Amino acid sequence: MSLWSLISPMPPEHFSGLFGEFPHSLRRLLADWLENQPWEFITGTDAFCTSTAGTLLSAMVEKLRGLSAGNGQQVQLLQRIDNLENTYRRDPLRLVAIVKGILEGERAVLLKQDHRLPLSFHRRQEELKFGLGLQRLRHKVGEIQERWKQMEEGTRGCRPASLQDSQLKIEGSLPGNDLLALLRGAVKELDDAKLQVLNRLHIWKRQQQLAGNGAVFEENLAPLQKRCESLVEVYFQLQQLLAVAGGELGSDLLSQLLEQLNAVLNTLVKSSFLVEKQPPQVLKTQTKFQASVRFLLGPRLLLASAKPVMVKADMVTEKQARELALGGYGTLLSESTGEIVHSTVALETNAASATSSATFKSMLLKRIKRCERKGSESVTEEKCAVLFSTDVTLGPGNLVFRLQALSLPIVVIVHGNQDNNAKATVLWDNAFSEPGRVPFVVAERVPWEKMCETLNLRFMAEVQTSKGLLQEHYFFLAQKIFNTNSASPEEFHNRSVSWAQFNKEILPGRGFTFWQWFDGVLDLTKRCLKSYWSDRLIVGFISKQYVSKLLGAAPDGTFLLRFSDSEIGGITIAYVLRGQDGSSQVENIQPFSAKDLHIRSLGDRIRDLEKLRNLYPDKPKDQAFGIHYNKEHTGKDGRGYVSTTIKMTVERDETLPTPAPTYSLPRPPPEQRLGQGFRPLMAVPHFRAPKEGSVPSTSPFQSPPPLLPTSVSATAPPLSLGSGLASQFLQQNLQPWMPEDFMLPELEGLSPEPTDEEMLEIPPFLDHVSPFEAPLQPPHLLPGRGSLPHLPPLLSPGNNVDLPTEEEFLRLLHPTQMEEALPPSSFLDDPMVNPSW
Repeated sequence: MSLWSLISPMPPEHFSGLFGEFPHSLRRLLADWLENQPWEFITGTDAFCTSTAGTLLSAMVEKLRGLSAGNGQQVQLLQRIDNLENTYRRDPLRLVAIVKGILEGERAVLLKQDHRLPLSFHRRQEELKFGLGLQRLRHKVGEIQERWKQMEEGTRGCRPASLQDSQLKIEGSLPGNDLLALLRGAVKELDDAKLQVLNRLHIWKRQQQLAGNGAVFEENLAPLQKRCESLVEVYFQLQQLLAVAGGELGSDLLSQLLEQLNAVLNTLVKSSFLVEKQPPQVLKTQTKFQASVRFLLGPRLLLASAKPVMVKADMVTEKQARELALGGYGTLLSESTGEIVHSTVALETNAASATSSATFKSMLLKRIKRCERKGSESVTEEKCAVLFSTDVTLGPGNLVFRLQALSLPIVVIVHGNQDNNAKATVLWDNAFSEPGRVPFVVAERVPWEKMCETLNLRFMAEVQTSKGLLQEHYFFLAQKIFNTNSASPEEFHNRSVSWAQFNKEILPGRGFTFWQWFDGVLDLTKRCLKSYWSDRLIVGFISKQYVSKLLGAAPDGTFLLRFSDSEIGGITIAYVLRGQDGSSQVENIQPFSAKDLHIRSLGDRIRDLEKLRNLYPDKPKDQAFGIHYNKEHTGKDGRGYVSTTIKMTVERDETLPTPAPTYSLPRPPPEQRLGQGFRPLMAVPHFRAPKEGSVPSTSPFQSPPPLLPTSVSATAPPLSLGSGLASQFLQQNLQPWMPEDFMLPELEGLSPEPTDEEMLEIPPFLDHVSPFEAPLQPPHLLPGRGSLPHLPPLLSPGNNVDLPTEEEFLRLLHPTQMEEALPPSSFLDDPMVNPSW
């Protein structure tokens, strides 16, 4: 976006005083062209600046004459153009100063209104600066060549005696137009141009990292490759000039200039080896992945050789990445922290596309070696990276370079259930890391405004929509993450949010973190609600209390859609009902999950409910959701069957009858009795967040029915639960239903987090189901966990299940002391215990 497109709608009085010698009508005609010239970077009065200013004047006159053709005031316009050319032909630098003042004034007006300039403006300015610097550098090389030619031909007479004075050579006190001053100036400007290229490479890498969060990224490396090649071309020209003029300069000065020149080449070569396509930042073991690296100077410098250049990929830890960074990415890697299959690929040069790259098409991380984690850091907070390295011989001098490029931070997981938390680590690192940082240091606290930008970027990219979050949404999200309803939106602007608040601390009264909840919303919206959100039919991020305030004064049947505040990945309908006395009551329908909406769409569910009339504030629901209704099939289908359909209804103020159980468990005989009130063992239910209005559980699993007797006989032998993860689960999940006088023994050797091997024992089918819908059983109760049997599904009236055998049940409760006490036959075979048998 150009500045002209932003300032042209503004009133002319905003720019009073800017257009004196240069008419406003000419500025309007030149529009974007004027901004695409390097006016503000012409800062000197030397021959180069004067020549460049004259070239710009000629280009401006030619441009204006072309635009004047067909203009209604062509005669007057041509007269102004002639006056412009005659006025500044003798002093083109004066025109440069005038145009520079106009552009600076326009930017000041725009900054006063919008407080920022478009990103495209800054990028264009950087390109103009580099382009002019490269022109100046080439101009200086031409001057050096001309100067040396004159000295060789002897047209300037004998060289000054001062050129033989070594002390003057070292101090550089020769006349300004002499060869030594020109050479030093050229090397200095080449180094400055190199710094601009490095800065542009850092910007490209930063944009690549932000693209991991959903930012727009221009991947094309051709302009950067052209810059690098241009500077290498100047390098070889200066190197040749130094070799020719070395005898005139002296060995000390020649060595000094060559050292500076070679340092430029060394930096350019090493910096131009980079990761073009990043490996996945959440990387699962035993899963194939791809990546590619590119050597920008390869087509220019790589020698034709029978032996191909091989690039190797190694996994490195955060500590190793820091050591490599301190060594300038030139040291050898001592040890790979993971085993990568298919980790070596040839660096190939494509003459047609003028590229040199190595593409890893089928890498696989076979295993990962975990490091010691800091404090309470979990596996999904541990960052590593892939290091790509090779040795190349370049240029006519056969210089050997070790090239290394580090990928973006990677979180390695072994199970799909770790994906959610791993994505949080990657999101935080991508959003808030600084260019040129020590790997992989990132701030622990960031401004809330930056967090809002990150969440909005992620939301729009994940849902694939152009409709982002609004200020009202940010206010609700701030209330949620900071756990306060008393602060104003302005107060949140000055706050900072920590990593712990983002994805380490459980939200008050919930069983999940802020990110886990927000990611659930992303998943639901992406899968089922994209079109509704893009049509702005979903308010979404709004509290239940504020919904009651909005709908309290609305007509009967007014409704809106909001994301569930207490359930991961749910959306609910809130609507208002009015009684005969005019009193209002706001109802919230049980949230719909992605699974529910795949059975029947949200639009059809809204159509089913006659109580819903108008989408808040006053839009008829058929008008709002009509395009989202699915056509209802009536009559017979093509096979002669009568069509059926599913309808949704809402039962209000009615108590559903409790179905009669289909099984019974009478009191067992005394000799087989473990305690009073025995109930059968039940499996852990599905891992789902609490429903709206329910009391949340502090356990990561929903509260199951009692698993042990409500009271235990005093003569019963003590339970020995053992130690380890199974004991931890029993202690955490059985304690609430044990009698007050029942004590669990001390548990030792508890592991706060499952190991990679334990995670791998979770059934693999969970990897292919949404983490917000999959039934999750803890790894401690799955096959392969020692003596623990595989537990049956949750018992409920009507389920036909096989109860555990007596041996399995007693071994679970008392694994070490029950072997000799087992009765000869299972008490579950007794028809009094299980009548169905």
